Amino acid sequence: MSITESKYHPTLDQLTSSVSALVPTLREKAAWSEEHRRIHDDSIQSLAEAGVFSLRMPLRYGGYESDTRTLVDVSIELGRADGALAWTMSTYWIASWIVGLFPDVVQDEVFSSPDTRVCGAVNPSGTVVPTDGGFVLNGAWHFVSGAQHANWQELATILLRPGAQPEPVIVVVPMSSLEIVDDWNTSGMAASGSVTTTAKDVFLPETHLIPMGAAIQPKGISELNAASTMWRSPTILAGSAATVGILVGMAKAARDSFFERMPSRPITYTDYEHQAEAPVTHILVATAVMKTEQAEYHAYHAAALVDAKAASGEEWTVEERARVRADEGWATRLSKEAVDLFASASGAHSIFKHEPIQRIVRDIQAISVHPMFNPDTNTETYGRVLCGLPPNTMFI
Repeated sequence: MSITESKYHPTLDQLTSSVSALVPTLREKAAWSEEHRRIHDDSIQSLAEAGVFSLRMPLRYGGYESDTRTLVDVSIELGRADGALAWTMSTYWIASWIVGLFPDVVQDEVFSSPDTRVCGAVNPSGTVVPTDGGFVLNGAWHFVSGAQHANWQELATILLRPGAQPEPVIVVVPMSSLEIVDDWNTSGMAASGSVTTTAKDVFLPETHLIPMGAAIQPKGISELNAASTMWRSPTILAGSAATVGILVGMAKAARDSFFERMPSRPITYTDYEHQAEAPVTHILVATAVMKTEQAEYHAYHAAALVDAKAASGEEWTVEERARVRADEGWATRLSKEAVDLFASASGAHSIFKHEPIQRIVRDIQAISVHPMFNPDTNTETYGRVLCGLPPNTMFI
């Protein structure tokens, strides 16, 4: 019996259905997670049992090597439950995918457990220097989502060697070798626990370092993953397609929150005893739903392009790369606009902290200012390429 046929390893369709069924339970834990600035342990356990952490792990370790469309499916459902939780899961997917570029001996170590969780930091910081048998790592890395529940961290740093230019590299480090600085006090995405991690004279074997170019291209060192379509996509685009569904899910969560409250709400200071009877409500909700559906189109368009290029093995054009970034930006813009519309129609009582809509508003605002999601930046990049200019970023 193959792994995927085992009763302990559901199919991707079964996994997605399981996540959908978990939405009410995960949603119940969202307020606790925000207050404590970390995902609830019960939610982590439920998602582990559902197989969510295995989506971007190699097949030989019981993973799925999932396509990006499935990641959009799952991240939409997770976004319906809790945007910060969905964000954290997506960062685990991205970091696990990057580990799949490392030598196979490193993967044997990292993926020794089917529920391994790898957090990540892709902005180069700190330094790593050669020593006998490996390297020594020092520095600090910020915005490390999900560090409290991670077993490993992949991070970007600068390799310093005598007589050579500084070189950006990616390393993999066990969390037991790092310190967590509890500095994540934010207005949005609090539950993601995106703390700072630090390293002080941490020894790394030679195998635990690869050039940054090997990750960005990607040109992985792994021999056993070399033929897999999952590792054919540029890192930035694989990451974009893995995360874009979060925003759509959050817009759908705002819709759920609004319609749950609407039947009992009048419009104060008007003659409308039922909000559902007011034309202004009809216009707002119809507009918000249409924006959500448009955002969903962009999420799946990005996933379809990434999956198609991975399947064919064809080289990416600069315009195609920029289009994925543009899809991500427009999904963000439209989802945020939809959330804002539902929030504006939710009335004054919606600002109480026990109402989910206020958390959704703050969380989607926090994501929308992330440099990879910013709608204006992504649209500008696509426009530059359409006008025959080179993109003004390496993150494409």
